[in-house]
Amino acid sequence: MAETWYAGGRVADGSGRDPSAVDVCVTDGIITKIGQAPSGATTVDLDGRLLTPGLMDAHVHLGLSSPIRAQFGFELSAAEIAADIFTSAGFALDAGFTTVRDTGGIDGGVVGVLAKGKVRGPHVLSCGPVQCQVGGHGYYGAEWEPTAMWTEHHIPGLCALSLMSGNADELRKNVRETFRRGATFLKLCVTGGVVGGHDRLADTQFTVDEIAVAVEEAAARGTYVTVHAHGKEGIRNAIRAGVRCIEHGTDIDEQTAASMREHDVAVVPTFAVIEQLLDDGVADVDPTTVERVTGVRERMAAALEIARSNGLRIGLGSDLIGPNQQRRGEELRLRSELESPMHALVSATSVNANILGVGDTVGTVHVGMRADLTVWQEDPLEDPGVFANPDMAVLVVKSGATAKDIR
Repeated sequence: MAETWYAGGRVADGSGRDPSAVDVCVTDGIITKIGQAPSGATTVDLDGRLLTPGLMDAHVHLGLSSPIRAQFGFELSAAEIAADIFTSAGFALDAGFTTVRDTGGIDGGVVGVLAKGKVRGPHVLSCGPVQCQVGGHGYYGAEWEPTAMWTEHHIPGLCALSLMSGNADELRKNVRETFRRGATFLKLCVTGGVVGGHDRLADTQFTVDEIAVAVEEAAARGTYVTVHAHGKEGIRNAIRAGVRCIEHGTDIDEQTAASMREHDVAVVPTFAVIEQLLDDGVADVDPTTVERVTGVRERMAAALEIARSNGLRIGLGSDLIGPNQQRRGEELRLRSELESPMHALVSATSVNANILGVGDTVGTVHVGMRADLTVWQEDPLEDPGVFANPDMAVLVVKSGATAKDIR
């Protein structure tokens, strides 16, 4: 077994502790020793740089890497959509992200191709298509288009944004179909959304009993449900139904946070997509989206503060959509402004790993963990703008193999 030591740098291990000047030994893709590299060892010289766990993004949409209206309007070939998906996967890896949780858009074939190493990209956990209420968030068919035609927009093995359910029985069937296609967790939309098709941001979607059906089916497979939710009524319905995680959480208040703490429900705020919509726009998205997003950033920031003060598990997700997904680390920069760079790093590593259910294998730099590592040219804990610049992630190691090295 060949040992490689990553030596001569500092290590921020993902726990929140201050960085330490230790070396990290990797053997067959696993971290096997932490200490000082022995004389004569095979080393990778970090030259004083900071080494962190590989970053994790808990809210990505690789399957929404093309102009959205063009994609759902049958204007793009399967080849072009596939090229855009795999380009975004490569962008994620180059930005220092070695694991992502896809919260809707890709079908199981994408996960398999990335796992086999046929294209560059991070490890991917996927919910497959999102579970949505008929006429609710996640449906982007034309006004005239019958709901039954929506699945014609899917490309089997490549992309499948959502499945529509009109009642609990239909939801159960769609959930089981989603697991059959290879999903490892479930996502439901229980409120309207910012990038909406036929819903309003303030809408509450799915009943408590309907959400509970998905929770029951997930539990039967040893996994969990997370929900897209902005408004507090939808969040509270999801908590009562037994979900594990809330995506966005824009209107979390003290009462809602207390309920989340009681039921150990985590939250994944998503600031980068708001910045993307407000500052840069997203190609081919309905212009009314900008109206919907007004005020969301401020409310989400207030919810983040409430979540932190209530001791909730707070993950990190970018929610980037469209073709411009190069700067995935922008989410860490934005979170650093609201909290601290170390809080952002911990959320993007050990906390995300815990929320995703993979904390026993990734998320920290400890003996026995998979060797997913990122080395930074400059210190992001001193200047969090470093997180947002893919060129600053000069060395990325995925499962012990060098995925990027521009030192």
